[in-house]
Amino acid sequence: MKAVAHLVDQGSFEPVADDLSTADPLGFPGYLDAMSRTRERSESDESVVAGPARIGGIEVELAAFDFSFFGGSVGEVAGERVARSLERATERRVPFVARLTTGGSRMQEGMRSLVQMARVASARIAFEAAAQPFVAVLADPATGGPLASIGSLADVTIAEAGARIGFAGPRLVESFTGRRLAGSHSAETALGAGLVDAVVPPIEIGRTVAHVLGVLAPDNPQRADRPTPASAERPSGWDVVQIARAKDRPTGPELLSESLDSHVVIQGDRAGREDPAVAVALGRLRGSRLLMMALDRLTAPGPAAYRKARRAVDIARRLRLPIVTLIDTPGANPSEASENAGISSEIALLIEAMLRAEVPVLGVITGEGGSGGALAFAVGDRLVAYAGSAFSVIAPESAAEILWRDSARAREAANVLKLGAFELERLGIADEVASEPLSSDSLASTVAYHLHSLTSNRGPGADLVAARLERWRASAE
Repeated sequence: MKAVAHLVDQGSFEPVADDLSTADPLGFPGYLDAMSRTRERSESDESVVAGPARIGGIEVELAAFDFSFFGGSVGEVAGERVARSLERATERRVPFVARLTTGGSRMQEGMRSLVQMARVASARIAFEAAAQPFVAVLADPATGGPLASIGSLADVTIAEAGARIGFAGPRLVESFTGRRLAGSHSAETALGAGLVDAVVPPIEIGRTVAHVLGVLAPDNPQRADRPTPASAERPSGWDVVQIARAKDRPTGPELLSESLDSHVVIQGDRAGREDPAVAVALGRLRGSRLLMMALDRLTAPGPAAYRKARRAVDIARRLRLPIVTLIDTPGANPSEASENAGISSEIALLIEAMLRAEVPVLGVITGEGGSGGALAFAVGDRLVAYAGSAFSVIAPESAAEILWRDSARAREAANVLKLGAFELERLGIADEVASEPLSSDSLASTVAYHLHSLTSNRGPGADLVAARLERWRASAE
């Protein structure tokens, strides 16, 4: 197919032949005759063809939409082919890739067309048993029911530059609103709204998908030695705060990008926002896969950041990836807009998602942990604190204001709150203190060692969650 020329390795796509054909469920006037004419002039026999392929040398199962066939619309046959393709990927335990170029559900098949949304979603849920990645490619156009089902259920979503993307097609939107489109229905606006993870030129699609699949290839772990223990020197609480806030201390996003051997950025909360206060990536570190989330101390996370983090936890659950969080934030965004958007509930939901995750969870305090906004990223199986890091119920300045109505007493507040790494260890909050200086190399060694320890002793997911719940219940006693 010409449509997948830039996606798959040359000659590798082998569409599976089947005996599926539409039953014309509505007896729609002229539909079967139109189908026959379309088949004669199209290179496909339906709007979806599917079968094994290779992308960057990696075996995958591919379902590709063909816009030249009834506008890539989905009827019973197309829906069944997508579902069977997912089932083959599950059986073969290979990644699933879907390339969408579709006008939506097929009008000539009515509700029998629309229910394909549920059919393919059911097959996608079953595909989780394979613990393999699902990558969606949104080409031009990607609209309607297919976008609102299989096209929006991927682990990683890549849009072709310039593609028209939207649930309702542009003509319907303009008819409904009475005005021309502005600020929606493009790959670029979808990226800005946190609805896709990347936008790339069509010619780069194959290379981009191959990179994603390479990052998520099976583990090949390297040796992970125990890092050098932290020195016995214990700075005061206020001194620790100054170390954690130092301008030359690496930020979370910097550590993420520099410590991982390779990675794929995950963007957006899939609810209309991309909040850069937390960076998320699927990555490889010392030969093993993981999902890393890194808070950026230069900006306070709002509701969208916590939604993005919950989305990341769900990806890690599906792909059986350990989660690593890098904690360095002044705390959640306390603005009026943040409050009205539900910051409290989003923090609570992330805490719950982290506690429920049936994969190992490692937290690393790399800078300053501020209040519940930071704690939501720390509730895992193990918490490591760098010697120059701090974690407090609230920032020292705010504590001083609350305790004495005098923010100038922040130094005093920092010292009495016992917020340094060694104090966190003494209080039973942190499990270990990591040695300074903080760098991408030291972080990689710290994460590799502790993940190896967590994963080598890992039991069933339910046991892991039970132990984590008991850990955090006991931490409050």
